[in-house]
Amino acid sequence: MKSSPNAHVNRFDALDALRGVAMLWMTVFHFCFDLTYLGLSQANLYLDPFWTIQRTVIVSLFLLCAGLGQAMAVAQGQSWPRFWRRWRQVVAAAVLVSLGSWLMFPQTYIYFGVLHGMAVMLLMARLTATWGRWLWWLGGAAMLLPWVVNAALRLVGDAALEAAFNSPQLNWLGFITHKPVTEDYVPLFPWLGVMWWGLALGGWLVQRQPDLLSWAMTKRWQPLDRLGRWSLSYYLLHQPVMLGVLLAGTWLFR
Repeated sequence: MKSSPNAHVNRFDALDALRGVAMLWMTVFHFCFDLTYLGLSQANLYLDPFWTIQRTVIVSLFLLCAGLGQAMAVAQGQSWPRFWRRWRQVVAAAVLVSLGSWLMFPQTYIYFGVLHGMAVMLLMARLTATWGRWLWWLGGAAMLLPWVVNAALRLVGDAALEAAFNSPQLNWLGFITHKPVTEDYVPLFPWLGVMWWGLALGGWLVQRQPDLLSWAMTKRWQPLDRLGRWSLSYYLLHQPVMLGVLLAGTWLFR
């Protein structure tokens, strides 16, 4: 479909609701993180599989929804100017996250978290949106690539190259042998594979199951739909609000 500068992109209730589910789950996760940060809980969100697996699923949902959204936008003829406008919003939000995390965690601030990774992945998704079924293969390859690179590094025993991939200059690629010390880390690989699969799934739905895309939310689920529509704003605001409420509560009831 040819894009036009004024092409209007329709919203899809089911996709927004799925994104809303991810936002709610993320909120619960971050609330538990805040309790630990304030010393009100002893949960280990960095190492306990109960928490690390949840984080993986939450990030996967976000990136899958982003891929689906790009597929819908391209199918409706979204123009490049409209894409760039949204993309700049994601980049600006990523910068704000870095600044805010630097103020709270100067030694472990977020320099390539979910929004930073999403900015790069959205651009790559847009450029490859018309690749059809190849996106399934690309997605699978992207998910396996870090393990392939690590196996090759162990085989050749190149300590200098391993150190380079672990450095802050290149660890955003994801070819690491140990996780960097940062509060959030979503490297290009393997996560680009999840977005590519979302893009592939979206293309398949447009071609084969378009009726699923027009599924309207009942009144009970409409709050999730609305939350998904304002996901970026909510993402930026929910942590300052939660921390402010928790700090006020601990001050009042200490």
